Amino acid sequence: MSRTRGLAALVVLYLVIGHLIPPPATITPQGWRQTAIFICVIAGMVTDPLPASALVLIGLTAMGANGTPMREVLGGYAEPSVWLVFVAMLIAKVMLDTGLARRIALLFVRAVGKTSLGIAYALQMTDVTLASGVPSITARSAGMVLPIGLSIANLFESKADEQTRHRLGAYLVAAMYQGSAVACAMFITGQASNLLGANLALKLTGVQVTAPSWFMAAIVPGLLSCLVVPWITFRVLRPTVTHTPEAPKFAREELRKMGPLNRSEWITLVVFVGVGVTWLTTVWHGVDVTLVALTGLTVLLVTGTMSWQAASSERSAWDVFVWYGGMLRMGELLNNTGSTRVLAEHVASWFVGIPWIVVLVAILLIFFYAHYFFASITAHMLAMFPPFVAVLIGIGVPKLLAVYSLMCLANLTAGLTHYGTTTGPILFGTGYVTRAEWWRAGFFVSIANLLIWLTAGFAWWKFLGFW
Repeated sequence: MSRTRGLAALVVLYLVIGHLIPPPATITPQGWRQTAIFICVIAGMVTDPLPASALVLIGLTAMGANGTPMREVLGGYAEPSVWLVFVAMLIAKVMLDTGLARRIALLFVRAVGKTSLGIAYALQMTDVTLASGVPSITARSAGMVLPIGLSIANLFESKADEQTRHRLGAYLVAAMYQGSAVACAMFITGQASNLLGANLALKLTGVQVTAPSWFMAAIVPGLLSCLVVPWITFRVLRPTVTHTPEAPKFAREELRKMGPLNRSEWITLVVFVGVGVTWLTTVWHGVDVTLVALTGLTVLLVTGTMSWQAASSERSAWDVFVWYGGMLRMGELLNNTGSTRVLAEHVASWFVGIPWIVVLVAILLIFFYAHYFFASITAHMLAMFPPFVAVLIGIGVPKLLAVYSLMCLANLTAGLTHYGTTTGPILFGTGYVTRAEWWRAGFFVSIANLLIWLTAGFAWWKFLGFW
């Protein structure tokens, strides 16, 4: 869809919802127009006539024009979680620029890369390790892990052509992407919309999701997915090269060329580990996680490991800052209108008399496979988390179970398609995997992930007292 047609369609959608459809009795006309603006921004994220940040700024402007004071409209940019994501992405840039992320990947390949399956595990565990402090699947998977995977594929003369792509490259690219989705689900810093979901959970349900609580909730099903997903992908896209003794040799040679950790790498490593450990132990010391992140960035700036010029030029971090802060505030304004409550009460009336565990599984399946219609985990989270969590709690599902099951599965949905998140088009664009192969791998991996998280995950959450 062209930009002009896309924007025209959004204007028509707003006029129909905001001015032609009468609002429910409990929602004011202004609140209903706010709802229409929010829906149009989400629809714009799906159809993509403009970048997400531009759509958010237009949406905020429309809400201001609709009568909401500008101090309230722009209040999202004062939220600590918005600054947390921004600072963590700057730290991720330093890890990439100093070579520390590449070194971590090479260490994993050197340790377990003697087979093609071992290489996939090495790349996945690199992603999981980095996800503890890098809230961007694109920065990790596309910026840090993909170059290593492609280098190894080229080592075995596996190019993005029909003759050689199945030697190794097709499998590694698909496995990297599926592993990235699991990494996103394992940490609150796995990707930006996790923190957005945590904010929504607190506002909508009163459940406070923290770095240690998310890690504890996801560790068991997450590690099981880490074990299973590369193997499932291997069965779907079995490479012709299965033994790769050259890969550890390649890693050792690359590490030799890099030499010992230099000053910048040491400082970055200390900051990364220090920030990550402090985040995961915040329940004991109570230090604000955003303060921890800002302290880490301060160390990088003061020591010269990162220059302000580099920080100010990191476009992706500023882009996330704009759309994340804006969407966070728009979600809060939407909740204040009462629209999500009305929808939840209406949908909950459909399930009267049905055991809540049955309804929970059914809604989670709908929530999961609805991602075929989304090109962003953020858009999916904003559109479906508020009404679905309200419905689940309304029919008697324990709050913790409803919140964590929706938030964790939201990340795993990314593996379904080649456009499931911002990283998908980048990895798909390498040309190693066809669309049919990508979707087939995504479907089989989705079944494995759902079985793990809805069985072992539920059992683990029962042990934790979530239900």
